[in-house]
Amino acid sequence: MTTLSDDDITARYSETDHERILEFSREGKTAAVAQNREGYGMLKVRETADSPEIERYYGFDMVLDHVAELLGVRPNDLPVPDPAADMGM
Repeated sequence: MTTLSDDDITARYSETDHERILEFSREGKTAAVAQNREGYGMLKVRETADSPEIERYYGFDMVLDHVAELLGVRPNDLPVPDPAADMGM
């Protein structure tokens, strides 16, 4: 697991047997991004790593826009750990 914090936002990147997961938390709010382990396919936005998906996107920038909206911040405020920088198509 890789963790990166910036101001009051924490990002945690991890991998399961099937997915790459990028979780964000801020002031009790959470959002997660999931992609298949092979690193291709659509990205899924969830409230938590284990919750049902809210939306799917191809582009990482679109995912970060949605996550930022869920957390009440600007997309540029979201810290992204290096292992997660290549998520998306």
